[in-house]
Amino acid sequence: MKNLQEATERICELKGSLIALDSLLPALIEQSSVAARASLKRSLEAHAEAARTVMLHTDISELALASFERDIARNLALIERLTLPEEPGAQPRVEALLMACTRVTTFFESRVLTSASGFFFRRDDRLFLVTNRHVLIDADSAHFPDRIELGVHTDARDLTRHAIVSLPLYRDRLGLWRDAKDSGGEVDVAVLEIPRTALPVDVVLQAFDESHLEQGDDDVQMGDALAIVGFPLGFHDTIHHLAVSRSASVASAFGVRFQQKGWFLTDARTHRGSSGAPVVRRRSQPNQRSGALPWQLLGIHSTRMDMRTRDKDEDESLGLNCAWYADVLLALTGAG
Repeated sequence: MKNLQEATERICELKGSLIALDSLLPALIEQSSVAARASLKRSLEAHAEAARTVMLHTDISELALASFERDIARNLALIERLTLPEEPGAQPRVEALLMACTRVTTFFESRVLTSASGFFFRRDDRLFLVTNRHVLIDADSAHFPDRIELGVHTDARDLTRHAIVSLPLYRDRLGLWRDAKDSGGEVDVAVLEIPRTALPVDVVLQAFDESHLEQGDDDVQMGDALAIVGFPLGFHDTIHHLAVSRSASVASAFGVRFQQKGWFLTDARTHRGSSGAPVVRRRSQPNQRSGALPWQLLGIHSTRMDMRTRDKDEDESLGLNCAWYADVLLALTGAG
C-alpha cells in the first residue's frame, strides 16, 4: 500500500512539473526575438522528427504519441504566430529574388518525369514562366511531357503556405509554349504564358520584367559575381518552398556569342534540376523601375559544358556552364 501511495504522489508531482513547464515554454517563446524564434522553430522541428523516429521503434502507447504530436503542433503554431510581421500587408523578410523562382515538375498524364527550375517574367499585363526548352520537350532523350506543375506562395507573411499550379503544354495537339531559333540553331529557352485564372487568388510572387534586362551604367566584365537560383536535383527549402543559390562568375566574354551560340559561360557548380534557373548579377546602382528585385537578369542556365576529348580518369570536369542571353525573352514574350 505504501508503494502505491508513493507512486501516486510521484505521478502528481510529475503532472505539476509538466504543467509548470507548459506555462514556462510559451513565456520564453514570447520573450524571444524574431530571429531567435525562427531558429527555435527549425531546431524544434528537427528534434521533433528525431523523437518521432525513436518513438516509432519503441513500445509506446498511441495516447502518448497523440499527446506528443498535439503539443509539438501547438508550440510550432505559437512560434509561427509570434514570428509573423504584425503590420497588415507586411512582406516576408526574404530575398525577393527567391519569390521570382519556382520549381517546375514535368508530367506525362499522371506520371512524374523530371524536376527543373524556372522563373517568372512579366511583359505588360501578361505573366510568363521561363525555363529551358528541353524541360518541355527533348527528342534526344525521348522526353515528351504533356503538362507541368509549378509552386507558388499564397501568403506574404507565412511562406509555408503554398499552392501547386498545373499548366497544360498542348491544346489541340499544338504546343502552348514559345521558343525560338537563331543563326546558331535552336535556342534552349522557352516561355509559357500563365493565365490569370490558373493562379490562386491570393498568389504572392515576384517577376522580372524588361527593366531587369537593361545594362544601365554597369558593364558586365569577366569574373563578375553571379547567382544561379534554382532547384539542383530538386533540392530546396521544403518547409518554405524556396530555391537555393549557387555562386558563379562570368567565364567568357560577355556580349560575345560563345562559339557562335546565343550563350555565354559561367563557372558555377551545377546539377541536374538547375535547368531554367535565372542567372543574375546584383546591381551596384539599382534601377528604380526594377522595384523589389535589384538584380540584372543576364541569362537562363541551360547545361554544363565539357570537352568530349576529356579523359574522365585523368581530367576533372571543366566546371563550366552555358547560359543563354536573357534578351531572347523580349522576342519570346512579344505580342502575337
